[in-house]
Amino acid sequence: MTFEQFAMARLPSLLRYAVVLTGDRDLAQDVVQEVLARAQVRWRRISEAESPEAYVRRMVLNEYLSWRRSWAVRHVHVVGERLVELDDARGGVRDHAEGVVMADVLWRRLSTLGRKQRAVLVLRYYEQLEDNQIADLLGCSPATVRSHASRALKTLRLSPELMERIPAEEKS
Repeated sequence: MTFEQFAMARLPSLLRYAVVLTGDRDLAQDVVQEVLARAQVRWRRISEAESPEAYVRRMVLNEYLSWRRSWAVRHVHVVGERLVELDDARGGVRDHAEGVVMADVLWRRLSTLGRKQRAVLVLRYYEQLEDNQIADLLGCSPATVRSHASRALKTLRLSPELMERIPAEEKS
């Protein structure tokens, strides 16, 4: 597969992944663009890897975690509609306005997380990776991954007044 074929086939998936990591569509595009520019130069070596897509996804994660992008993480714009654009896993939001409000609250809470905590949640819940795999990607121990996840989830816990807005079938 040529680099152009790879980029055309995987660009939407890479952008979705980067949006979930960064919380900002524009920043996600910048991250993916920079990663793809570097990947094109190294494509011969990348294409020989066991999974070129996994390699490039790792590059996206590393770019997100890099210090060069740390300023952008502190300036995440809170716009609830961005989460709504990500295809709701529950099969659709019943009330668009309520979905936007809940997404806005979630984006605000996600923006309070550190880069590694946010990355752990994205890798665990969006990418569906196990703690050992996440530890390998982040260069830490599985216990550290669990610690990051625990602290992040504690930060994201909904307040009682927000729990009242969630339909009963979604609480369990």
